[in-house]
Amino acid sequence: MYRILAFSFLATPHLILPSSCSVPTRRRYPRRAIPSSRRLNLKPLTSRIVLLTRRRQLDQIVEEVEAAKKRYGRLNTIVMNSVLEACVHCGDVDLALRIFHEMSEPGGCGLDSVSYATILKGLGKARRIDEAFQMIESIEHGTAAGKPKLSSSLIYGLLDALINAGDLRRANGLLARYATLLLEHGGPSILIYNLLMKGYITSGSPQAAVLLLDEMLRLGLEPDRSTYNTLIHACIKCGDLDAAIKFFKEMKKKAEEYYDDYLQPDVITYTTLVKGFGDAKDLSSLQEIFLEMKLCDNLFIDRTAFTAVLDAMLKCGSTSGALCVFGEILKRSGANAVLRPKPHLYLSMMRAFAVQGDYGMVRNLYLRLWPDTSGTISNLAQQEADNLLMEAALNAGQLDEALGILTSIVRRWKAIPWTTSGGMAAVRLEALSGFSKSILRPHLLSKVIPGEPIESIMIRFEATRPLLGTLQLKNVAMRFFKEQVVPIVDDWGSCIGLLHREDCNNLDAPLVSMMRSPPPCVSTTTSIGRVVDLILEKKHKMVIVVYCGKICGSGYSSKAVGAFTREQLYRLFEPEQKLLWWM
Repeated sequence: MYRILAFSFLATPHLILPSSCSVPTRRRYPRRAIPSSRRLNLKPLTSRIVLLTRRRQLDQIVEEVEAAKKRYGRLNTIVMNSVLEACVHCGDVDLALRIFHEMSEPGGCGLDSVSYATILKGLGKARRIDEAFQMIESIEHGTAAGKPKLSSSLIYGLLDALINAGDLRRANGLLARYATLLLEHGGPSILIYNLLMKGYITSGSPQAAVLLLDEMLRLGLEPDRSTYNTLIHACIKCGDLDAAIKFFKEMKKKAEEYYDDYLQPDVITYTTLVKGFGDAKDLSSLQEIFLEMKLCDNLFIDRTAFTAVLDAMLKCGSTSGALCVFGEILKRSGANAVLRPKPHLYLSMMRAFAVQGDYGMVRNLYLRLWPDTSGTISNLAQQEADNLLMEAALNAGQLDEALGILTSIVRRWKAIPWTTSGGMAAVRLEALSGFSKSILRPHLLSKVIPGEPIESIMIRFEATRPLLGTLQLKNVAMRFFKEQVVPIVDDWGSCIGLLHREDCNNLDAPLVSMMRSPPPCVSTTTSIGRVVDLILEKKHKMVIVVYCGKICGSGYSSKAVGAFTREQLYRLFEPEQKLLWWM
């Protein structure tokens, strides 16, 4: 009872506990606003940008970043640096510079050394060396935004970009300009020589890369693993496999003598040798080096190395060895998804078996291309896979099967490039099937001779009834209900473009603002066959015929004198039934 009274006494509204009481009250102060970039977790967005960068989907990156800005406000420097890296990786340096300047503005997220290193790398890859040197000088003078410190890492980044671009003259100039900064820790760095070696290989002078080794040894620099890998690559580029093997053995010998695991050959070393043996078609050496790779305890054979071994086996003509490697890849990928093969691997196997006419194997690979591969299958890869399936059926003597595949190819892709192996297979199939089974609907230009000039069958330019470019569409709109394309002329009567029906989207606009310019033109002496090829390849609806020479005693000029349309071409064709009857 007394305890209840005591508590009721303490609970009276007139008593306030002091701040020194053992049960302190929680005071509420107005909270300071925390920037959204600190409050939010932007790591998923950064990971998403990195993933899209690997896929080279720059438009998608820009779209998602803009959406994130609208939702969260200003993004942090880490996210924007990943966007800069995406722009450089995809080759859009102008966009990278625009984002870089936005980051440096007062309302931007700010710049750091990573931002400058990324933009310098992009300028070097784009061969915009003057802008890169100006940025380096602004950093050196302390006038750059963000006040970054000029470091050797920035110089090395630009140097690596110059060397990858094959610009050794500028690379040597950069080394001469900032030699003091790069050599402040003592003698020349082995990294400089490794980069120069790579540059000589990129520029097509691998012999010079090998000669740099003597200079390194005179300066007392010991080659590291990267040096040996570059030297082996240079020897293979020169076609000197014996020298490559010599450096490979020397590399392993020094690693054993010095007990230095960092000198042991890595997967890059073995992959380089594998490619060299494949180019030389040395199957025995290839099998020996692959066995050594598998016996190395500390060596992880990645997807790139397996792909190189399989390609080398196919170059050596060993399809059985390639099948063994392919089976091992599939077996290991079951336990490690990182080893799942890329579409390139399946296409390489399909090419080899299509030439042999092994339709069953090519069809099995074709069916497993989608479910078993990793990465994006481009339209070119899909089209090549369809063509290889048709080629395999043709080489196997299954004409009906090949004809069915060709039908699906035409229906799906609408065209076949004749310069590819699939186009050549389609021509062979057409020749073997004859006109009676042709799906390409052959036609014959029996009314004209393809070698004659186009002037003999063109329609006069005045007959096309060209329109003045200053007219508004609403005044001549009915014209485009009847015709798909109309020539447009200026005040002097010169043809300046073609206006297509599908481009007529503004009734109040002048015709000149909607036309396609310049119009496709040929001279009066161009052969009919060439004009027909031009219309079929480029899908032009009209080609303007011009006369080149002296007109009315004036100087050399050209004037539109005629036109040739797709409708004219179709009227010249003989249909397939008449063609067979004529033959």
